[in-house]
This record gives sequence, C-alpha cells and structure tokens, in this order.
Amino acid sequence: MAVRKAKPFRILAMNPGSTSTKIAVYDDETPVLVDTVRHSELDLAEFDKIWDQYEFRKRMVTEALQEQGIDLGSLSAVVGRGGLLRPVVSGTYAVNELMIADGREGFQGEHAANLGPVLAFGIGWDLGIPSYMVDPPSVDEFETLARLSGHKEIPRLSLSHALNIKATARVAASDLGRGLDEVNLIVAHLGGGISVCPLRKGRIIDANDANSGGPFSPERAGGLPALGLIDFVFNGELTRDDAKRALVGRGGMVSYLGTNSAKDVEDRIAGGDPVAAAVYEAMAYQIAKEIGAMATVLKGEVNAIVLTGGLAGSKMLTDWIKQRSEFIAPVKLYPGEDELKALVLGCLRVLQGTEKVKTYPESVEPLML
Repeated sequence: MAVRKAKPFRILAMNPGSTSTKIAVYDDETPVLVDTVRHSELDLAEFDKIWDQYEFRKRMVTEALQEQGIDLGSLSAVVGRGGLLRPVVSGTYAVNELMIADGREGFQGEHAANLGPVLAFGIGWDLGIPSYMVDPPSVDEFETLARLSGHKEIPRLSLSHALNIKATARVAASDLGRGLDEVNLIVAHLGGGISVCPLRKGRIIDANDANSGGPFSPERAGGLPALGLIDFVFNGELTRDDAKRALVGRGGMVSYLGTNSAKDVEDRIAGGDPVAAAVYEAMAYQIAKEIGAMATVLKGEVNAIVLTGGLAGSKMLTDWIKQRSEFIAPVKLYPGEDELKALVLGCLRVLQGTEKVKTYPESVEPLML
C-alpha cells in the first residue's frame, strides 16, 4: 500500500475513444485539467488496427499535457480505462504484461479502450511511476444462474459499462446514507449502448451485453428474435463485418430513424413525427422491461433504480421509464458519465491505501458445463 503524502497525489487519467482520447489531471479529487485530444480520420487512416495507434496517441497525449502547462514530472500515477479483457472482479489493477498482451489481442473484441492500459503503462514507464486500470467492461461478478443462456455453445458473458455503473452506484448508495455493500440497486447506463445491471451489495451479479442483448439503444440493436436474426445474417448479402455493423453502430434508433441523436429525435417528436415518438418510447419501454427483469434477479429487494449516462438527461425518456418501473423502487437520476473521475477515484483509493491493488487477472472461476 502506498503511504499517504502531505501533498496531493497528481493523477493522469485517460479514456481512449474511436476518434479521441479524453484526458484529465487531478490533484487527489480536484481537477486540474480536463481535455479531449481529438484524432482526425485522416490521421487514424494510416493504422490498420486500433492497437497500431498506440505510439501516435501516446505522443498526442503527452504533447497536449505539455501545451497545457502540465509538468509530467509532477505526476504520481497514470490510470487508463480498461478494454475488452479477461473476466475479472471489480477493482483497481496494476497494469502488467498479460493485460497489455490481452489488449493487443483483443481478448473479447477490438475496441479503442483496449489502448487504455498500454497508454498508462507507456507514460508511467517513461516517468518511473505506477500505472493502473479500473473496472474494465469485462468485470465479471455473475452468479452461476446468470451464465446460462439456453444453449451450451453460447454462454452469457459479463460485458457492461462497469466503470460508470460502479462509480454511480457508490454515489447513489452514499445519497441513500448507506455503504455500497449495504444496498441493492438496479443501475441502468443509458448511452450509445445500454447496460442494465442488478447490484447486490455492490456486486454486478447480472447484466445485458450492450452489444448483443437487452434494450435497443441509439445505435445498437439489442436483443433480437433469434430465428429472424439468423435469416437476416444468412440472406446472402452481408459479410460477417457487415452484419456486426448493422447491429452495433447501425442498429437501434439509427436503424429506425437514421440518427443516434436523442435531441434530433425529441425535436422530431415535438414537430409531430409519430414514428419518432413510437421508436423513442419503445426504447424506454425496453429499458423498463429490462429493469423489471433485473428486479426479479434481486427477488424484489431493491433500494433504488439508478439511471445514469448521457440519455439520463432526457426528461422525456426518463419519465417514460419511471412510469413503468418506479413501482419497484424509487428512481434516482445521475445524468451524464464521468469516467475520467471514476478512473481517478479508483486509482486514488489504492494510492491512499483504502483499497488493495489487484493483480490481473483476478477472476471468479465460472461453472464449467
């Protein structure tokens, strides 16, 4: 455990996205810098794979920090968002070689977030300071029954917006005057993808995979009728990649309305567009259905339903969700997501000695069927 210093810990956090890398520098819990380093499509076009962008993004981040007057030598630690890695329990992990290798391989898929740990490690290595990852999407705290899908060859996997879900759950529990390990919550992250998770005493014991199940979202198709999906995929017109893009990126609102913008859809509804109204309410309907399903996982013992993510700022959408779900438990709104702060707080808990750092991979062995 790190020993608490008189001066604050200065932490650099990084969250790589498809065309940007969000960065923040905090002195303990106080933000010093929050910025977005944008990467043009022309710059990224020269790289065959996302992983090949590592050196480019690292240089762009360090140059941005220097331009903003951040002395790299003042940093105490670096933390990066985790990617689609091995199933692990929730917590803060020291970046190691296996984590980097799994990110390079794309252990559970290729995603820009796979670069988070290696960016943290590379900058940390240059500066001689520790590097960490916090609550990657592959956090797996499923109970045995949640793993069975209905077909032995297609297990249910734990992939969710775990970083924001865990961070928001901590805030919600505090607002309830309880510790996270004292409450049962259903947390719905509402963004480009949607994750609805029941948390029993802080553990994510079930979740829909936002890429292939649960409610449809602004750009993802969610769970689809299986036989209809088979016909769609094997129609002879789609490649494997075409089919994936149709479901993740071109599904959901994009499929029905040609846009992933909730504001655009709400403007169309205000203008009297009945199709926009039906699609938007159907998304709320499916979210509420998933919340109801997750309430059964907790056997109805739910202290609060928590709505977070960008879409939680839509009163129209959240009102529809409330109408169908608030009979289960009070609905609490935490609009937006602050994944950079969540990364910092996870790192800070380790540096201050209130949480033990984990060694990747630390996982619960699933039932072998």
